[in-house]
Amino acid sequence: MIYMDNAATTMRKPKEVIEAVVTAMGSMGNAGRGANEASLSASRIIYDTREKLCRLFHGESPKQIVFTANSTESLNIAIKGLLEPGDHVVTTMLEHNSVLRPLYEMQEKGVRLTIVKSNEKGMLDRKDLEAAVTPGTKMVICTNGSNLTGNYIPLKPISDIAHRNGALFVVDASQTAGVFPIDVQEMGIDVLCFTGHKGLLGPQGTGGMYVKEGIALRPLKSGGSGVQTYSKIHPTEMPTALEAGTLNGHGIAGLHAAMSYLEETGVDAIRAREQELMKRFYDGVKEIPTVKIYGDFSSMDRCAIVTLNIGDYDSSEVSDELLTEYNISTRPGGHCAPLMHEALGTVEQGAVRFSFSHYNTEEEVDAAIEAVRELAEEE
Repeated sequence: MIYMDNAATTMRKPKEVIEAVVTAMGSMGNAGRGANEASLSASRIIYDTREKLCRLFHGESPKQIVFTANSTESLNIAIKGLLEPGDHVVTTMLEHNSVLRPLYEMQEKGVRLTIVKSNEKGMLDRKDLEAAVTPGTKMVICTNGSNLTGNYIPLKPISDIAHRNGALFVVDASQTAGVFPIDVQEMGIDVLCFTGHKGLLGPQGTGGMYVKEGIALRPLKSGGSGVQTYSKIHPTEMPTALEAGTLNGHGIAGLHAAMSYLEETGVDAIRAREQELMKRFYDGVKEIPTVKIYGDFSSMDRCAIVTLNIGDYDSSEVSDELLTEYNISTRPGGHCAPLMHEALGTVEQGAVRFSFSHYNTEEEVDAAIEAVRELAEEE
């Protein structure tokens, strides 16, 4: 199979990641739950992974890195742990449901929600954002890269607007962590939410968040922590404050190996390769009659995603044809980004997303181009 659904999950992992998970399954104990070597080795690898993530994101301290199951859990912790009834929050039409649905829940509880519109290419207007954020705004939350269009969203201008008005800046880095450079201090990010199974090349069921020192979040969960057993309340010290229960140590061991792979290979090198493949595909399909491509391609410094439709074909039919006739795996439909589809005018048709990994090859890209060309000729 030619796998081009990497924006959903990077299916091909470095061999070191697979080996690390297998080894951990046979040797790892429960971190913080014993003085035996199995428990202590788990604690070491979990802490070392915090350090690696802290270096990658340029955080102040490893203790500000919290492990979760995925971006969705991280975003829920950030949104529900910071907002209260009466607060004002600003977000955008670019967002994934992992941002939108928790915000709608909080809106039902009395939070005031403003959603900044995008243009037909899925880009934001800074003036619209500046108009939406006021001195009474509690939080600005947005994606760093659209999972639908691949558009990259520069963060520093948004953090400047948020902080000028006294608001916290929360970022969904699901599509950019491990691919684009992220410096939480330089970019002014207060809370960064990320997943381990996409650009970080780790196992599913891993993810996390960076929380700036001094920011306190209400935890979603409380319970076992391995420390302060006789206290009736969950510990408030980071990162334990947001990590009730046993962590996914086996998955984190895989993420640890993935982080080592990223350090050795280089985030910049991976991004350059993925963007090269994306450009090759884009250049190969953009002139095909009846093919419509979504997003802003004025710059190729973007997530390695090309989303398109062929004529009036339903996107699911196109994706099925690509899989059954050409053995090419893509993702059709709504991509959990309903407001972005409204902006693009694709609510009914959906769209077919090709998303690339540095493990893809030129031959695979050329095969995908030819498949789109043949399907377009049949339309």
